[in-house]
Amino acid sequence: MKDVPTYLPSGTILPCNLPREDVRDVFICPTAGSLAELQAGSIVGSASLRRQSQILYRYPSLKVINFRGNVQTRLRKLKEGEVHATLLAFAGLKRLGMIQHVTCLLSTDEMLPAIAQGAIGIACRSNDDKMAGYLAALNHEETRLAVSCERAFLETLDGSCRTPIAGYAFRDKDGFCSFRGLIASPDGTRVLETSRRGAYTYEDMVSMGVDAGKELKERAGPAFFDCYNNVDR
Repeated sequence: MKDVPTYLPSGTILPCNLPREDVRDVFICPTAGSLAELQAGSIVGSASLRRQSQILYRYPSLKVINFRGNVQTRLRKLKEGEVHATLLAFAGLKRLGMIQHVTCLLSTDEMLPAIAQGAIGIACRSNDDKMAGYLAALNHEETRLAVSCERAFLETLDGSCRTPIAGYAFRDKDGFCSFRGLIASPDGTRVLETSRRGAYTYEDMVSMGVDAGKELKERAGPAFFDCYNNVDR
């Protein structure tokens, strides 16, 4: 679900989410135990503007470069010394059976995940009641509601996987929805964050996502969003 557009083709619905995998990112490095342990000037490879901006915001002494390829290619480039470290989604590594490469897990406080990271969705035709019934049996409602909250936030900001936006909704120990979202400039010099807490219901959680998006959009101003429309990708 991470890179699924917030709009769906006409006649399509997304009624089902499978149980969500771990949403955290991981740090992979052969010489340091964490981002904080990297020496000034160390090169971190990442193709994600979300990761790049948060790294630069918290560790401005590091250098971040665009780092593309599938997981195997990125790990090979890391081994060959093209970069000193990289970040990947823990969910992807678990599904590939490659968690042995993980140096450490990054908390969501240190690296807020992408919208819907770790979630798998199943779409079907809106007029196919039989299929919708089958999918209802597979649906994990807690995940569906969390993803709906995050995607409402993303849609309000009119963002995509090509913009530095992050957000995470989850059920807290008291049973409420806890949501945190951020937007960032690509160079990490400016990060705006917000949070919400409310009832764990579809209507309330979508409302929280929309409200959080409107707040950050207003605080940022139009010039802020222009900056990553013009960034060299």
